Amino acid sequence: MDMNWISIGNISEIPLRGARCVKTPQGKIAVFRTAENEVFAIEDHCPHKGGPLSQGIVHAKAVTCPLHNWVISLETGKALGADVGEVPTIPVRNDDGALYIALESIMMAAE
Repeated sequence: MDMNWISIGNISEIPLRGARCVKTPQGKIAVFRTAENEVFAIEDHCPHKGGPLSQGIVHAKAVTCPLHNWVISLETGKALGADVGEVPTIPVRNDDGALYIALESIMMAAE
């Protein structure tokens, strides 16, 4: 299946160990930048109680939900440790700092 890559801005717009939200027809996507300049995108709600993951603390390749401290892998979307649950991940492309997300995958995840 061909990916429909949608431009979401530049990596410089996301602080190191931070995130920004992108609104899509399927809901809010949190785009994270790690300390190593890696970029990940997941749906912006914790599988526990729907907390805003984009407001969480980024560490290594994970984010800690600001509501109840669940730790979510940015690579897999799965809760880490004893917690169980996951959020959909969205493919991200980084072309020399220009960031794109794959819209088809969002639509498939929403079905």
